[in-house]
Amino acid sequence: MVTWSELPDLGAVGLLAAAFASVARRNQTHVSKTWLTGWLMIALHFAALLFQDAPGGWGIFAGIVALAALTWAGVLFMWASVPHRKEPSGIWMLIALLFVNTLYLSLSVAAPHATWILDAAAALFGLLPLVVALSCLKHFVSPLRWAIVGLYSALSLFVLTFQHRAGNGDELAQNAVLFTVYFGCCIHFFFAYRRATAGAFITIAGFFAWASVFVIGPWILAYMPRVVVEGEVWNLPKFLVAIGMILLLLEDQIEHNEYLALHDYLTGLPNRRLYQDRLTGALERARRFRSQLAVLVIDLDSFKHVNDTLGHHVGDKVLQRVAALFATRVRRSDTVARTGGDEFSIVLEEPTSRGEALLVGRSLLELLTEPLELGEHSVLIGASVGIAIFPEDAHEMEELCIAADLRMYEAKNKSHEAMQRDAEPKPPARALPNKRSAAGLQLVE
Repeated sequence: MVTWSELPDLGAVGLLAAAFASVARRNQTHVSKTWLTGWLMIALHFAALLFQDAPGGWGIFAGIVALAALTWAGVLFMWASVPHRKEPSGIWMLIALLFVNTLYLSLSVAAPHATWILDAAAALFGLLPLVVALSCLKHFVSPLRWAIVGLYSALSLFVLTFQHRAGNGDELAQNAVLFTVYFGCCIHFFFAYRRATAGAFITIAGFFAWASVFVIGPWILAYMPRVVVEGEVWNLPKFLVAIGMILLLLEDQIEHNEYLALHDYLTGLPNRRLYQDRLTGALERARRFRSQLAVLVIDLDSFKHVNDTLGHHVGDKVLQRVAALFATRVRRSDTVARTGGDEFSIVLEEPTSRGEALLVGRSLLELLTEPLELGEHSVLIGASVGIAIFPEDAHEMEELCIAADLRMYEAKNKSHEAMQRDAEPKPPARALPNKRSAAGLQLVE
């Protein structure tokens, strides 16, 4: 026997899942994949509801699948929004919640009169999450972890109190389980997406409404039996959450695209566009407060030699390592940017002076006096630095950058001349382990 009234809901959820899959395909992350799996569970929930009135064991099996799929979807939504989900304890918590929810709901459908078994399963609601949390207490602590422990401890007490109530005890227990799961989703998404966007608001509100369904529905049935609410009304929060999640993915994609437009894909540093924007703002502040500002242009002297002898993959590692080293030697208020293939630019804001800029330049060069250990290769890279000071050397951004560039090229020429004077014939470099590529260090102010 098929309950055809559930077919429109299955079709609607199927279309939403397809739309979600289309959006998630362009933003393939762990979150989007887990969310998509959750929506496939929701589709399975409605598919199982088609056969819930089937006679005998098939109807019982369909009821178990419907409740379990709905619960699995909520637990997956919760887990995807946990920042520590890759921690081993996060995986164990996921397994514990999936197991205990599936166990209890299966028993409540298949053996509603097995009192002691249901009591044992209800006790596990509080025990399993607590055991996972306590076993990992020395290594990891999170407020969300204890929120889950608190929620499921309260659920355990509620179920143990009301599950054997005459008349509707089993329904109260099942609704309590589903309320806990989706209220947990509301809490987790509130912590994960604390931002003033439409996607965050709609998703959090949708999960709250979804959880409220499992409280309001039984309340209306118990105290307002004459009020008839169509089944489609109870499903509206599901569609609201789906729309909110799609908006969240789109918002994340837009934010990611904006980041890529302003940052170097290899090093993660600001690119030339963002560097110029920050330099413009820094110059405006320096003019307003009549302060000084320094621009440093740093060029890696032997980068082409490294690329030619050891390969571009090693060159990429060199750039990433140098970027990380430079970023650790300046203040948070300063800017380190990759403005060319092997060129880095730095803006030093107030308080600064020519002497301080020289100290920063020398400290950056000193970082490159030791070989960079890059897996099987050890690379000694050199650099040339040019420094220009506002307002002593120039008053406009373009003139300031030109002055720093000219001094950097002057330093590079001096470095090349020194190397040519001291150079002796050497065999060509080969891509061998621990091969070093050397260059001079020059600074011109």
